Amino acid sequence: MTRTNLRSVSIAHDHDKPALSKGQKTFNSLIKQIEKRRIRLRAWETVTPTFQQQYVNELLPLDQTSTTLQIRMVHCLDRAYEQRELTKAERRKMAMVIVNLAGDLIDEEDEGKELKAVYDKYSPTNYDSQMAAEVDGMKSMLETVFGVDLGDDLDLNSPEDLLQHAQAHIQQTQAERAEKIAKRDARRAKRKKSPKQQAAEARAQEQQAQISLSIREVYRKLASTLHPDRETDPQERDRKTKLMQRVNEAYQKNNLLQLLELQLELEHIDQHALNSMSEERLKHYNTILKEQVRELDQEILHVESAFRYAYGIDPFEPVSPDTVLRNLAVDLNELRLNIRALEQDLAAFEDVKNLKRWLKRIQLIPAASPFDAMPF
Repeated sequence: MTRTNLRSVSIAHDHDKPALSKGQKTFNSLIKQIEKRRIRLRAWETVTPTFQQQYVNELLPLDQTSTTLQIRMVHCLDRAYEQRELTKAERRKMAMVIVNLAGDLIDEEDEGKELKAVYDKYSPTNYDSQMAAEVDGMKSMLETVFGVDLGDDLDLNSPEDLLQHAQAHIQQTQAERAEKIAKRDARRAKRKKSPKQQAAEARAQEQQAQISLSIREVYRKLASTLHPDRETDPQERDRKTKLMQRVNEAYQKNNLLQLLELQLELEHIDQHALNSMSEERLKHYNTILKEQVRELDQEILHVESAFRYAYGIDPFEPVSPDTVLRNLAVDLNELRLNIRALEQDLAAFEDVKNLKRWLKRIQLIPAASPFDAMPF
């Protein structure tokens, strides 16, 4: 059976009362917010397999080809450095190119040692010293920003190691802080509460009880109708069993909206019943729906954070299921262009005159770190 569209679960204007109340408007607004978030999650479910296939089958091979060509370029420039036709100024520029390019490639396992030797040959400071200074600088910055002490006995080989250590340290600190707060709250709970506190707790408990009752009422109506054990026809029993599974799943998750959808799907609630809901019932429903909006926001945040992590996207870069494939296509095109340029340059540099013209043409951008990428 086809699922009812979420927009069907909404309160419409009534002939006797054309203006919706505040609670009714809130109900409709929350329905639309939930639908918007559901659409985004469904879009991620659709786009992620396609993105992954293109990433693995197209981008990764191109990236490996580009890396291989860049490593060849480092060795090519290293060999060309001693050619007599080059001036001192050209050698200085070439040395900067080699340092920047080799620094980005040293993490490659097969070529790491050789590239580090080339880097140290042309850099004023060797790679290990530079990396240690960078890690130390990042450590000081993280300690200042987050107000933590990361210790002095760290044996970290890269900024990535430092970030992982800092993240683990911060998580541990947050866990310890949460534990202290929980213990403090437990101690406070044992103290005698004031009449005002007792009244507030009673109201909160009453509201939660009403919310649970609202969901339970919808569930019971559905369960009473769908109970498969009461059905003698095998096909109808199978249909009701599957529907009951959906009902149980929605009830276990306190998913009021899904239960209302199922009621509409089975024609156990009509538009008049939606329009006639009391303000008190709407108040409880709206509280449940607001919680569902928050849960969907958390789910979207988790999906998008996991996507960034899986594909090496900057954690602060916005991602959207509507744009990731277009952005991937741009990256693929840029990689192909870079590969073509590297292949052409490697062939051209066999003639030192072409190398001299290339050195004259390129503009080196002052880098904040010698590990910043060279724009080839």
